[in-house]
Amino acid sequence: MSRRHRSSSPTQRSNRETPRAGHPPRRQHDLGQNDLVDRRAIAAVVEQVVSTTGPIVELAAGAGRLTVPLAALGRPLTAIEIDPRRVVALRARLPSRVRVIEGDLLRKPLPASPHVIVGNLPFHLSTATLRRLLAAEGWTSAALILQWEAARRRAGIGGGSQLTAQSAPWFEFRLVSRIPSTAFRPRPAVDAALLVIERRTQPLVPSRDRAAYQRWVASVFAVPGSACSALARADRLSRRASRARCARAGVDAEKPVSRITAEGWAALWRDSRPR
Repeated sequence: MSRRHRSSSPTQRSNRETPRAGHPPRRQHDLGQNDLVDRRAIAAVVEQVVSTTGPIVELAAGAGRLTVPLAALGRPLTAIEIDPRRVVALRARLPSRVRVIEGDLLRKPLPASPHVIVGNLPFHLSTATLRRLLAAEGWTSAALILQWEAARRRAGIGGGSQLTAQSAPWFEFRLVSRIPSTAFRPRPAVDAALLVIERRTQPLVPSRDRAAYQRWVASVFAVPGSACSALARADRLSRRASRARCARAGVDAEKPVSRITAEGWAALWRDSRPR
């Protein structure tokens, strides 16, 4: 005998959406974040923060899996979360000294004074968030969870990205560890990684050159092939002159530009400037 489908009443739906006491509300998955639930992975993030100083700003606080142990460090902490239900739950759960702010991690203003960034980033917002952070002043260190392959590219493993090359004179990127997909709820389709970014105390390229340097890097990346070919076309050099420039900068002229190190990019930039 067939059964007719009975639709849920408004009361039943409301009960499902209301968290049980002591439990954070489930994130609406269209917001794109997977909650980190693995204790070792959480401890690894907190360990990176312990070695820093100053106030902490957490992006995409979610259910507070990172927020709670970060609050235990006793440092000033601001948690930014877009889901209003989770904001309410976090405020109820955390000490009053922790500021929980409802807002979009791509839009909420960040402090101008020195601070540390922490975030389990929604995978689909990783690049946009990194672009925002790398253009922002103030923060000194960032411990970020993002998709494994994206983290590898940012750290220059197997070849760096254009975004990394454009930022490398002012920031150092370090891949700390791989985080399996089983460490998250709901489980994503791919693994993640813990990436640490440190602002250099001594930039490799003067800050006044930053806009021009980044346009130049984009023009070099736009040319496929070897570093020699890319530099020759971007800077209108002969191949001989391009090879000589690579040699002076300690760059392998036959490797792709994605293999150039931060020091190599800075040396090439200096060599290309009028004397």
